[in-house]
Amino acid sequence: MDNSSKTQHNVLTMSEHQNTNSYAPLSLVEAYWDALRAGREMPKRAEIDPRGIESALEYAFILERVAPGVARMRIAGTHLHDIMGMEARGMPITAFFEHDCRTRVAGLLEEVFQTPGTADLLLHSSGSLGQPELEARMILLPLKSDLGDVSRILGCLVSNGELGAVPRRFDLRSVNLRRLSGLPALVHKKKPARQEFAETMTPFAPKTAEPAPVQTKTTSTKKRPAYLRLVKNDD
Repeated sequence: MDNSSKTQHNVLTMSEHQNTNSYAPLSLVEAYWDALRAGREMPKRAEIDPRGIESALEYAFILERVAPGVARMRIAGTHLHDIMGMEARGMPITAFFEHDCRTRVAGLLEEVFQTPGTADLLLHSSGSLGQPELEARMILLPLKSDLGDVSRILGCLVSNGELGAVPRRFDLRSVNLRRLSGLPALVHKKKPARQEFAETMTPFAPKTAEPAPVQTKTTSTKKRPAYLRLVKNDD
């Protein structure tokens, strides 16, 4: 994490919030974010102090919204570098996901930014040669920029299991989106890729061709003039 605004009032003790399971860093980061809110909708990016989540830094990251559905990593912990097998900073968050669910992730990012809300993602990476099956969780917590717009996200990604050969990419198992306005949470279950974020289509029904008008022959009652006459000659 960077060294922006390392003020003492942003250094909070979060040890009592840690769980004993492998996903403890998620709880630590979320508890720190929630404590910084102090009754507000969300904290500002400038309030984030790395010392407040020191034991979770390797799993933490900060995203910046650069376009609708596109957010790049401004800061990324070492665990994210390990998952990708390279420097993760500067990458879009969708690089951590399989191609067939990146559109869904892009839509989810917009829900976090625009709603605004927090998201808890359950992830899965299928096993293959040199890559054991892998489970992971990710949280996305919105932040305000110095200009007051919601264009930053404090996040945390923790995988549970051996990474094996990298890079590793994930599919979405489920998403729990909690609106900060207090409205009910939105839970998204995994759907087939081609159905995700697709508009409901009206079944196609071929248009029945209208019957052609029946043309009836009209016979004229007016007699035609005789062009030939039979002339009888008795001579």
